[in-house]
Amino acid sequence: MKGKSVIANIAVVVSASAALMLVVGLSTAYGATPMDSKTQYTSMAPLSQYLDDRDTEIALARSAAPDAISRDATVMVLTEHGYVTAVEGKNGFVCVVERAWMSPDDSPSFWNPKMRGPVCFNPPAARSILPSTFERTKMVLAGKSKDEIIAANKAAYDSKELPAMEPGSMSYMMSKRACLTASCGNLAHVMIYTPHGDPAYWGNDVPNSPIMLNPQFKDIAPIDVWVISVGKWSDGTPAPVM
Repeated sequence: MKGKSVIANIAVVVSASAALMLVVGLSTAYGATPMDSKTQYTSMAPLSQYLDDRDTEIALARSAAPDAISRDATVMVLTEHGYVTAVEGKNGFVCVVERAWMSPDDSPSFWNPKMRGPVCFNPPAARSILPSTFERTKMVLAGKSKDEIIAANKAAYDSKELPAMEPGSMSYMMSKRACLTASCGNLAHVMIYTPHGDPAYWGNDVPNSPIMLNPQFKDIAPIDVWVISVGKWSDGTPAPVM
């Protein structure tokens, strides 16, 4: 399968990746598939449609990475007041479930209430990439429009209100239960965050390459998000490969 037809909107974002979602995110936050483009989500749905049971969300967030990583990670869940810590971790990783608003600004699924992008950020990414998720979510809960959210997100990076990306930042999006496309599919992958560079240096999106460039931070921050297919889910079972 070609990367562009498989990856859809997310995360974490980073997703993003995104997936999301992602991206994707993401982050995650991700680019739209042809199927996604048939449904336009032009405005935010009622907040209740984006919220999940606390225990359900904890389990989904942890499913982003192998248990050896996620069992000792901090887990944060989305509430009507924003993301809050549900489980205190001890390995520096932070696992969350990102929503569709971590998608690129041109994604038709930006407000899709079904999208869920479980993502586990390593310590550098938790400090420097995850704050963007909190920033966008704060604006969503304040009732801002998509254009206002994107503009404010960019301004926060430009003014250094959001931290610069730390070297070594990466995240896991290996959950078989993620919903990153219109049909709620996912591609088991990890995401590597780097400064902007030439996609050709990575062999991006060429035949049989497992690497794609996620446009999550396109025109917002000087960050490239590299999506790398890993061929197995977080529980170790085989996953579709690129």
